[in-house]
Amino acid sequence: MTAFSGFPVAALDFYEDLEADNSKSWWTAHKAVYDESVHAPMAALLAELEPDFGQAKLFRPYRDVRFSKDKSPYKTHQGGFCAVGPALGYYVQLDARGLFVAGGFYQADPDRVARFRAAVDSDLRGGQLETITRDLEAAKFEIGGDRLKTTPRGYTVEHPRIELLRHKSLTASHLYASPKWLDTRRTATEVREAWESLRPLVEWATDVIGAPA
Repeated sequence: MTAFSGFPVAALDFYEDLEADNSKSWWTAHKAVYDESVHAPMAALLAELEPDFGQAKLFRPYRDVRFSKDKSPYKTHQGGFCAVGPALGYYVQLDARGLFVAGGFYQADPDRVARFRAAVDSDLRGGQLETITRDLEAAKFEIGGDRLKTTPRGYTVEHPRIELLRHKSLTASHLYASPKWLDTRRTATEVREAWESLRPLVEWATDVIGAPA
């Protein structure tokens, strides 16, 4: 594998064109661009980050359309995920907009959601998470995740951390819209620094809802 040197501008053009023509014939005609400008540099980027964050999964470009009304066969983005627990870890994505980074947990079963809310309810753990999310927002990350519109059962709307308690998943993300440095090695530095900023959130969630057995 060659060392990471950035994502060529052709990668963004590839996804812009794929959004316009998401067909097997177009994909076949342009697969070499995907291999050279998207897949290879993303694999190299994840390999470079592996010593600090662990082994990452490079997602396949094909959509599972079995149960979807949208039968478009190809994803219009390339993602990579470094898991430190079930549905929990660090994420990076390339698409027509640019580069997207995120971290946290994006899915949880009822038991893990209950553990998450018990921790948020605690003054110690909940206070830690308040500080983490506040610091991330100050660093221009967007706090997201699935949330209840109502108050979770067992809690009151007057709870000091009611907005966090409404979460069923919790992520923080940032989009670098067509950054000028995307085709340079600076991209690896930017993703590394973003993931380091997200580490407190990922580690908090790992402690609370658990890593794999």
